[in-house]
Amino acid sequence: MCAQRGQPRKTPDDHYVVIEGRRWRATDPSLPEETAARLRHHLTAARRAVRSALSAKDVDAERTARSRVQWARTALGERGTPWWEQSLHERRARWERALGRLDDEK
Repeated sequence: MCAQRGQPRKTPDDHYVVIEGRRWRATDPSLPEETAARLRHHLTAARRAVRSALSAKDVDAERTARSRVQWARTALGERGTPWWEQSLHERRARWERALGRLDDEK
């Protein structure tokens, strides 16, 4: 962890965070905080849904939940085309498209 309590260490280019020696793509820093919070909420709910579906051995529910995890992680900039290779317009379109889909699936 870095000097700020609870914050993972970032690579010098800020593209990745390092957690327990493993590199993970960092969340897109251009995300407005309210949008990022909504996406994190969707991600947490989707992960809970994956866990529930696995417990229930419900393959269809698991597939749907994993799709929601993918949409949320992509919208956060943690998957898909790296956010540092996209214009601000492309990045905004990415998270708005995902939020629209995730909000509709609630």
